[in-house]
Amino acid sequence: MRRIMVFFLMVLVFFAGFILGQTNPKQENEDYYYLRLFTKALNIVRENYVEPVSLKKLIYGAIEGMASSLDPFSSFFTPDEYKEFLSETEGEFGGVGIEISMEKGRPIVVSPIEGTPAWKAGLRPGDIIIAIDGQDTFNMSLIDVVKKIRGKPGTKVKLTILRKDEGKPIEVELERTIIKVPSVKYVNYGGIGYIKISQFTQGTAKSLEKAIKDLLAQNVKGFIIDLRNDPGGLLSEAVAVGDLFIPQGKLIVYTKGRKGELHKYFSEREPLIKDKPIVVLINKGTASASEIVAGALQDYKIATLVGERTFGKASVQNLIPLDDGSAIKLTIAYYYTPNGRLIHEKGIEPDVSVPMDENTWKELSETVRKLRIEGHTEEVILLPEIDVQLKKAIEIIERKKELKKAA
Repeated sequence: MRRIMVFFLMVLVFFAGFILGQTNPKQENEDYYYLRLFTKALNIVRENYVEPVSLKKLIYGAIEGMASSLDPFSSFFTPDEYKEFLSETEGEFGGVGIEISMEKGRPIVVSPIEGTPAWKAGLRPGDIIIAIDGQDTFNMSLIDVVKKIRGKPGTKVKLTILRKDEGKPIEVELERTIIKVPSVKYVNYGGIGYIKISQFTQGTAKSLEKAIKDLLAQNVKGFIIDLRNDPGGLLSEAVAVGDLFIPQGKLIVYTKGRKGELHKYFSEREPLIKDKPIVVLINKGTASASEIVAGALQDYKIATLVGERTFGKASVQNLIPLDDGSAIKLTIAYYYTPNGRLIHEKGIEPDVSVPMDENTWKELSETVRKLRIEGHTEEVILLPEIDVQLKKAIEIIERKKELKKAA
C-alpha cells in the first residue's frame, strides 16, 4: 500500500511540476499546499475508512467531484458511462427521454423529447426533480441523477416533480424504454412547410435538408422551423443546419476559450430557401445547439423568432477520452452568435413574444396524446386552435406572403 502511495505521490509531483511551470512563485506555494492536502486526504481515507476501498474508486470519485464542481455541464464518465453517452448522441439510448441540467443543487428538466415516456407523461421544461424513487436529489451529481433515471427497458422509475404554480409536488411514474429519436419530422400544413427538430444528433442536418427539398418540391409558401423543447446536441450538427439557411461565406457561430482563442464556423454553401418567409418557434426548452441556429437566423434577419425566451446555454463541452476508456466532458469555451452576442444564462428573446401558459401546454399535450390513443397515425399533429405560438407563426407567414404579392 505504501508503494502505491509513493507512486501516486510521484505522479502528483510530476503533475504539480507541469502546473507550476506555468505559474508565478506565489501560486506555486499554494498549488503545492493543496496537492499535499489532497494526498493527505486520500491517505486518510485509504487507512481509516470502515471498509477497504480501491484506489480506482477513490480516484474516479475525485475526478468526478472535480469536474462537477465547475459547472452543471462538466462531468466525468466511467468507461461504461462513456459508451452510454456516445450512444445517446447517435440518437438511440435507454431511458425516459428528458434532457436534464442542474440548478441550485437540483436537477431541472431542460426539455422532454417528443414522443418519449417523459413527454407522454407531461413533463415540461423547468420542472424540478426533487426525488427519484423517493430519494432526495439535493446536491446529487448530474451523473448520479442520470444513472438513477436510466435503467433496464420495461422497468419503472418514479420522479417527484416541483412545478411552478403548482401547490404541491407531483409524482410521475415512467416506464423506461429504448429511446429512438427521429430528430426531424415535417409536414405540408395548408401550403406551409412545418419542420420539427427535436434534437441535434448525428445526421440531423441531412434529414433537415431532405425535408426542406421535399417541401420545396411541393411549392410551399413559407417555412416554420419548430425548435421548441429542443435541448440541443452536437455543435457540428448545429453548424451544418445553419449552413442550410445562411449565405455562403457568412459566419454561423464562433467560440472563445479561456485564453481568447477563437474558432469560427462559416457557411460553405448557398441557402436552400430563397424568397420564402421563415418563422422559428422557440421557448424555454430551446437550448444549446438549437440556440446557435436560432441566434444566427435572428442576427441575419433570415427568420422571425416567435415564442418565449430560450434556455440560455452557450457553453461548449469537449469530450476528452482517458487511457482506461473513461472520459472527461469539460466546458472549454462559450459560443457567440454572429453579431457577438453571448447568450449564456440570458437566452434569446423572440422577435414576436407569444407566451404559452402551463394550462395551454397541458391542454395541447393531452390533446395530442388523446389523438394518438384514438389511432391518429400522422407523424406530425398540429393544433393551431390550441397552440397559440404555432397560430402566430402561420399568421406571420400568411401576412408576409400577402405583402409580397401586393408589392
